[in-house]
Amino acid sequence: MKHTYIITGMTCNGCRTSVENKLNAIPYIVNASVNLESSRALIETSNHVSVKTLQKALPDKFSISEDVGTLHNVQTEAKSHLKQLYPLFLIFAYLVSSATLLNVKPWNTNGFMLDFMGLFYIVFSFFKFLDLKGFPKSFKMYDPLAKVIPVYGWLYPFIEAGLGVMFLMRFEISIALIITLIILGITTFGVTRALLNKKTITCACLGTALKLPMTKATFIENSIMIVMAVIMLFKIFN
Repeated sequence: MKHTYIITGMTCNGCRTSVENKLNAIPYIVNASVNLESSRALIETSNHVSVKTLQKALPDKFSISEDVGTLHNVQTEAKSHLKQLYPLFLIFAYLVSSATLLNVKPWNTNGFMLDFMGLFYIVFSFFKFLDLKGFPKSFKMYDPLAKVIPVYGWLYPFIEAGLGVMFLMRFEISIALIITLIILGITTFGVTRALLNKKTITCACLGTALKLPMTKATFIENSIMIVMAVIMLFKIFN
């Protein structure tokens, strides 16, 4: 993460060097570069570092604050990111609403989870089928198994569609749950690795029809399905 800060109180290169050294000594700061003429510091961090922490590391004669222009750009970027994820959030809202309506009278928690999982697979496989040729290429960018066995990427939409039918028809639920844990466990591992490495990858969860960035939302989406599968398996075998 890179952020720009305004530093006041610097009058010479000695001040600049002192500030730069103090900032670079702070934990989680990868690199701090200070420009005397513009009174700005470009700081790259591996984790969040508060302005209060930065200020505490500097002598009292120096004052540091976030560059308002840079902060505005970050906020704009965050809003744009949320706008990109809007289709995913909308689909989830529809899935939850549909599963709820199917099980509300009388309320059936098990039915809700099975219908949610079934609808999830049917809807998500639909988007993958829209570009069956392009999906495997995007999928193997982060799924470990698809990277090693390319044919798995071609089969994945069919696997999802089959699992969707199994959940909705209440057919061999235990088998469908075990398969869910396996395939989503593998994908979630790949997603987690991509996020930790801060790779810019397009998520293939909705095929290539919608260009969604790989985000924590992708991780959460898979995690919800995995948690539901674990809960249902626990109920079946207990």
